Amino acid sequence: MARAWAGGAGRRVAGAPASHLGRGPRPQEGAPVHALVQRIHELQAERAQAFRRLEEAHRQYVHSGPNYDFPRYRGSVHEVTQAFAAASREVLALEAELAGPRGQPLLAGHVRTLQQLEQTRLTTVALLQLMGAPELREQEDASQMQELKMKVIKTMEAISEVLQDLRFDAESAE
Repeated sequence: MARAWAGGAGRRVAGAPASHLGRGPRPQEGAPVHALVQRIHELQAERAQAFRRLEEAHRQYVHSGPNYDFPRYRGSVHEVTQAFAAASREVLALEAELAGPRGQPLLAGHVRTLQQLEQTRLTTVALLQLMGAPELREQEDASQMQELKMKVIKTMEAISEVLQDLRFDAESAE
């Protein structure tokens, strides 16, 4: 089977299949562990960019009143959701590669934790955006909004720590 991504550049190879038996992209066979970890960091950068697009779409939606442009916001959310799903599929494939053929359960555990934290972050951001929707402004609970914002911050800090641990432990593994 053709390789789904080219190691250093982290880009898909033209004509390569995007998935292998429905499990998402296959990591480059024979790539060193540090290349897999680098790809995870690249995917995290893509996720960060997707979060920025989501925030910008919400900001535009909230400021599009009084005739709010919900269809445009919904389309943006759909695009960002697809980006998150693609990144998650690839990260899961990398986790499986680390856990199985590479025999790196510690690194795979970091990746699993990273996935869980990203899910928490996405869910919390979505809830914040829902609570900040113009239609629900009168029901807005300032203390709950603040709690959710703090949860996002704490989750982002935890993500940074896991990424540092991943990089450090990957260096030790090779």
